[in-house]
Amino acid sequence: METTSWVAAALVLAPGLALALYFARSSLREERRSVERKDISQASGLTEPASLHPVIDPLRCIGCATCVDACPEGKILGIIEGKAQLVEPTRCIGHGACKSACPTDAIELVFGTERRGVEIPEVRPNFETNIPGIFIAGELGGMGLIRNAVEQGRQAIESVGALGGPRDASSLDVVIVGAGPAGISASLAAKEAGLRFMTVEQETLGGTVAHYPRGKIVMTRPAVLPIVGKTRFTETTKEALLAFWKGVEEEAGLDIRYNERLERVARDGEAFDVTTTRGSYRARAVLLAIGRRGTPRKLGVDGEELPKVYYRLVDPEQFQGKRVLVVGGGDSALEAAAALSDSAEVTLSYRSPAFNRAKEKNRVRIDELSAAGKIRLMLQSNVREIRPDHVTLEAGAESLRLPNDNVIVCAGGILPTPFLRELGIEVSTKFGTR
Repeated sequence: METTSWVAAALVLAPGLALALYFARSSLREERRSVERKDISQASGLTEPASLHPVIDPLRCIGCATCVDACPEGKILGIIEGKAQLVEPTRCIGHGACKSACPTDAIELVFGTERRGVEIPEVRPNFETNIPGIFIAGELGGMGLIRNAVEQGRQAIESVGALGGPRDASSLDVVIVGAGPAGISASLAAKEAGLRFMTVEQETLGGTVAHYPRGKIVMTRPAVLPIVGKTRFTETTKEALLAFWKGVEEEAGLDIRYNERLERVARDGEAFDVTTTRGSYRARAVLLAIGRRGTPRKLGVDGEELPKVYYRLVDPEQFQGKRVLVVGGGDSALEAAAALSDSAEVTLSYRSPAFNRAKEKNRVRIDELSAAGKIRLMLQSNVREIRPDHVTLEAGAESLRLPNDNVIVCAGGILPTPFLRELGIEVSTKFGTR
């Protein structure tokens, strides 16, 4: 009888034990893959996240892997020794889905790292700065994702609408500065709320997106736009996204003043006097949605003032058949070099030994093009001189003179920090803090 009971119990427990063994083996395999990815990242010098990223508290983490599965960009996080870790830091673009998914609140989203600081203007949860009435939304505040920028633009306008005090009939409720994702969303939200507003943009519709190379794939996640509703984009091109926004602008009847740059904001009683290159406005509030590109960062070498030097790539066709030097190691540089590789003779120069600021797919693409002989890759090199028909590069102890028709410098931008501080807005450098 006892034998029969033991056999019966074994038959009942066997499926559960088999399932537990399966999951244990699966977890071990996944941990080995995570360790391999982390080792490769560290060996390649790819250890610094580009912007907002998670920090995991090991005391709170229970190793459930919910955060790993939640990331829309793939398994950037991994479980190692029972705890979540950021195993491919440079692939993280700050979605924040990991934090939302964590059941034990073990994840904090931070800017910068102990080694690399990021300058971020101080804003309150309602997107208001330390200057009452001046708000910041989108990329300028460190949130570069289109979906996040759209949501922040909408929420910032809700905060503007909630401002106390009497409304001055002679003033606008808000001047929105910028017509990128945050500015477009804010403009729609202001119109939907019946606010009196003006939107100014120093260049064209789209903000930073408008400066991407032609045909660039713009990764977005579904977002909810005021008036328009939920968008369906999950992966689209720059051109398709700009065409969508143009249609939204026309259908909603937005009046965006292009080629109008903000010059000055001054407090005047309960409102602000806002001065631009084309006029002045009085407004109860100002929303800055101007992005983080700022002024292009220059190389500071002889010949950089020549007309052959550009600071962005818009249309690869204009360089067809040319000998082009692309300088930089971020996504914009890698994407520019890749876009040019079919029609131009391309050299890509970067001062560091690895592209630790670029997305994995861009790094892989450049490696493939280099292996195929379509791009000349020169890591640990610096431009020393630019001349009408050549450039001089320094690579270690070697000086190289390359025939050249054009130079495209993708070295990032100088943030508008001086302008923000001139307004009195507090800007701090984040070293792994929020």
